[in-house]
Amino acid sequence: MNLLLLSSSRAGNTGYLEHALPMIQQHLNQSDVNNKILFIPYAGISVGFDEYEQLVSKAFALSGLELSSIHQHDDAKTAVREANAIVVGGGNTFCLLNSLYENDLISLIGEKVREGTPYIGWSAGSNIAAPTICTTNDMPIVEPPSFKALSLVTYQINPHYLDGNPPGHNGETRQQRISEYLTVNPNQKVIGLPEGTALAVSSNESILVGDKEGFIFSHDEGKQQIAINSNINDFL
Repeated sequence: MNLLLLSSSRAGNTGYLEHALPMIQQHLNQSDVNNKILFIPYAGISVGFDEYEQLVSKAFALSGLELSSIHQHDDAKTAVREANAIVVGGGNTFCLLNSLYENDLISLIGEKVREGTPYIGWSAGSNIAAPTICTTNDMPIVEPPSFKALSLVTYQINPHYLDGNPPGHNGETRQQRISEYLTVNPNQKVIGLPEGTALAVSSNESILVGDKEGFIFSHDEGKQQIAINSNINDFL
């Protein structure tokens, strides 16, 4: 497999996908995509699919990459089958997964990616690479047929992970929420991906890339910090 799972579309005050473009270009350079890149905008709620496609296309064009959105194709399944790379944007994970189920694309995308088609996702697009979407941060909640996702990796993902507690905040921290999840699901592992980081995943390893440390959470060992360029699989 060949996955790039980004925490977010922005890091700090950078522009849209600005921090991610070098990683995206390097990721796609490993394969002969011939600019036959399929974008899936189903996570978009506050932005229409046409506008979302234009936003991502403009960013990708800075690296000489062209894409088309799945909603512009007459047949979504054919678009997935013919794609040389699949890009899934962020937004609402529930809406994204629900749309994938409605279009009967879960198994097809999973098969394509397991056969070697490069996959890039950020935020919600990274969430669905996990076994389930049960560690998403998102609202509103739309109820898909199942919370089971693509299962391209064995661990859960929490994008936009923020370590610590903002001053004056009296609600649960992200770490506490993940700890609660692991109390109910003690056999799972959760990767906390701070903004600016990503996982570069192949069949044998999941490397943390970016400019910050990440975190792995388990029921028995709690929270562990992961250094940049570490292999997540060594902690599983």
